[in-house]
Amino acid sequence: MHYLVTGHTGFKGSWLSLMLQMQGHSISGISLDPLEKSHFNLARLSDIFENDLRIDIRNSKKFRQAVEKIDPEVIIHLAAQPLVRESYKDPVGTFETNVLGTLNLLEATKELSNLKATLIITTDKVYKNHNHLRGYVESDELGGDDPYSASKAAADIATQSWIQSFATSPVAIARAGNVIGGGDWAVDRIIPDLVNAYSANLLPTLRYPDAIRPWQHVLDCLDGYQKLLKEMLETGQSGQWNFGPTLDRKHSVSELVECFAKSWGVVGNEQPWKLVENVQPHEAGYLLLDSSKARETLGWNDKLDFKLAIEMTVEWFKKVDTESPREVTTNQIREFLAIV
Repeated sequence: MHYLVTGHTGFKGSWLSLMLQMQGHSISGISLDPLEKSHFNLARLSDIFENDLRIDIRNSKKFRQAVEKIDPEVIIHLAAQPLVRESYKDPVGTFETNVLGTLNLLEATKELSNLKATLIITTDKVYKNHNHLRGYVESDELGGDDPYSASKAAADIATQSWIQSFATSPVAIARAGNVIGGGDWAVDRIIPDLVNAYSANLLPTLRYPDAIRPWQHVLDCLDGYQKLLKEMLETGQSGQWNFGPTLDRKHSVSELVECFAKSWGVVGNEQPWKLVENVQPHEAGYLLLDSSKARETLGWNDKLDFKLAIEMTVEWFKKVDTESPREVTTNQIREFLAIV
């Protein structure tokens, strides 16, 4: 099967691309240049792609022409401006990338002769957050208080409208939780902040230590995407789907950090983080996803619990100091796929 992955140079996109290639698929990718220090570059993944293209998805003509030339059988759309704090700095660019970029992709699918399924990746942040003490379900209200969340909710709604108006092959939307794993070097994300701090024997700073998030390892998330695509290809299923950990995994940012610090080998009895003193942009305090639909319909379940997800993440960052990042990644994917 020939897959097109947009955003393939990003954290999730690079893991997904290698995972698909290891399963025997051919892969093409469209993305911006990767960060100099990125999973894509460290693992030297450019050689696994039939087409490895650098195109801004906001450039509608060039982007659509590239999609049509690749003519994939399956599309997974990950390309996005994914950072909350960056969205405050560049709200217009965030909306252009996340909304118009998604529509440019969907518009390009109209001309594809071999397309069998399209999966649009949004986020758990698309839900209008009322700090519910329950997991959000797919039918809950969408919305966003910050530019990132609002732009992804708008992209989600635009995709739903497009499905009803134009889709000729199955199109689905996947809303995933907070993903962690080796090779994430994005600015303002918790894992790279922890790695950078502990590597320098410093304490990381936290903005919202009590915030609850649906933490999951990147491989569990990608496994969900693949199970959804299998269902789409077999039955023509579409719609909206949540992929997050079980609802009993209510872990705060500070719990994540403390577990990470222990696994990293931080010693001492003091708190392994410190609080940011200055005022920060708005972030939701409580956010969980109810993924019952995916569990019951697709048979998807977390293979990695909270502790193991963190341990695998730490293992990746520790091992790549002396081992090939490509080999470390490949081994973790192989070990994950072997879990029944």
